[in-house]
Amino acid sequence: MNNQILINITPQETRVAIMELGVPQEIHVERTSARGLVGNIYAGRVARVLPGMQSAFVDLGLERAAFLHVADIWTPRDSEQASLPIERILSEGQPLMVQVIKDPIGTKGARLSTQISIAGRYLVYLPQESHIGISQRIENEEERSLLRERFQKIIPPDVAGGFIVRTVAETTSDQELLKDLHYLTQLWTDILATKNSLPCPGPMYQDLNLAQRVIRDFVTEETEQVLVDSRENFHKLHEFANHYCPQALPVLEHYGGARPLFDLFGVEDEIEKALARRVNLKSGGYLIIDQTEALTTIDVNTGGFVGERNFDDTVFKTNLEAAQAIARHMRLRNLGGIIIADFIDMDNDDHKEAVLTELKKALARDRTRISVNGFTSLGLVELTRKRTRESLARVLCEPCPCCHGSAMLKTPQTVCYEILREIVRAARQFDAREYRVIAHPRVIDLLLDEESQALADVGYFIRKPISLQADANSNQEQFDVVFM
Repeated sequence: MNNQILINITPQETRVAIMELGVPQEIHVERTSARGLVGNIYAGRVARVLPGMQSAFVDLGLERAAFLHVADIWTPRDSEQASLPIERILSEGQPLMVQVIKDPIGTKGARLSTQISIAGRYLVYLPQESHIGISQRIENEEERSLLRERFQKIIPPDVAGGFIVRTVAETTSDQELLKDLHYLTQLWTDILATKNSLPCPGPMYQDLNLAQRVIRDFVTEETEQVLVDSRENFHKLHEFANHYCPQALPVLEHYGGARPLFDLFGVEDEIEKALARRVNLKSGGYLIIDQTEALTTIDVNTGGFVGERNFDDTVFKTNLEAAQAIARHMRLRNLGGIIIADFIDMDNDDHKEAVLTELKKALARDRTRISVNGFTSLGLVELTRKRTRESLARVLCEPCPCCHGSAMLKTPQTVCYEILREIVRAARQFDAREYRVIAHPRVIDLLLDEESQALADVGYFIRKPISLQADANSNQEQFDVVFM
């Protein structure tokens, strides 16, 4: 399988595209001003205990208090504390070490756990536990047992805590496993050493940035190439891989082409399609994807596809194609929570079973945990996909103020970054004396204020002056870069 990873890095944001056969399957975006919190460890303070919900709000020193449910409070196995209500475990003002397991989503704060886990390349370290677990992705029981026995033999006797052996560890050496083990245990020792010297509430440990997590988690034996378009960050990632993920070194490359990396591979166009409500299928059918706070609905339609034989065959072929598209767009858009797929009605039970099998097969490639139920009495397929971070649309867009949130609009920040990329792209193709940006006043204000340094950096990079002009009649997403 042709598997590539594209990493586009600017001072403002990092974007990653996971490619298979030249087609983007996943898009990840992390902005410098709003890095994800998942994996971070905090010295928190209990702000409020809610016995009626068996939960508590914990102050982490962030904008919003985080949420901790009693089920996410770690207790020793078979201890009496495991059955106690939350009001007998926690009290207001109590200091508490916690880890973020879900980023803030919408109006909800981060989700917490008191069970600490630190991920490495091959292992996940559980300092409070004592058992050895094996990744659920390894389904063969014999392989699981062999891997557990092999790992137990190499654990030094002075190492405390438990471990989860990750899927990629199947083919690695004992030496690499030990190297990962020592790295994780030393990291935990360093975290504990700073516990008493840091403010409470406040951060104790921050997980790796997006580019580093990609090198650690996404590079596999099937990965043929990892392209990084920033020379400075390429050297940083090369050094990181040399220490922690040497298997990634042969495929890690710097991209220095004149054409932007995401343009060259068509990723920019795919991002635009992933933000659209309608997804066209090759046959002429299409999907309508509506994302709400409660759930996401996906409606399948035949559209212009009329088939060659009869109506049942037309419906069946459209649904088979839709099953592949649904699985891909769930990954591409990072859809999470409850998802309802409304396939075109089929009377033939064999056709239903074939469509469901095709959907499950396509979803099996997803790294995120998914459960699929069969067709309901209404002909709907119910799915759930674990949600740990915001969807692509929630990251790049905001509710439109003109329609009170019934549609989505790119944020001024997103448009600013598109403008900066367009200026660099234009400067590489045309030798103008000056570049004038004409855009919505909110976008111009942002370029003059928060993003003024980024604009100045681009001007210094292209060595040409850049002027700004506000156009109140333009749409917030619209802009022009005029050559002067």
